[in-house]
Amino acid sequence: MIDHTGINVSDLKKSLPFYKAALASIGYELIMEIPGPNPGDPPVAGFGKPPVPDFWVGQGAPQKPHVHVAFRASSREQVDEFYRAAIAAGGRDNGAPGLRPHYHPTYYGAFVWDPDGHNIEVVCHK
Repeated sequence: MIDHTGINVSDLKKSLPFYKAALASIGYELIMEIPGPNPGDPPVAGFGKPPVPDFWVGQGAPQKPHVHVAFRASSREQVDEFYRAAIAAGGRDNGAPGLRPHYHPTYYGAFVWDPDGHNIEVVCHK
């Protein structure tokens, strides 16, 4: 089981509004912002379902190749909401909400490029 993960973004202040809007559909909130894990380190922001952050976004050179992160939704409506909110917050389409039966018959997901080009997905398996 994965406890937490994170990505780097080129402009944390630009990316925070995107992630706040996009992840709200699955109940994720910005839980904490810290200047850096160690003195002199760049700032990071922790998202998750309160009170535990499990997805970290840090200021730094974005990973190359870009990262794909998939978040689990409890309903297809949450997937639809994620997509609308992410696009409205500056994300770019990488796959509108819909069934992806080539993964499995009930795989319903949506994919959006974040401001740096990371592939962010929300998926419902129901």
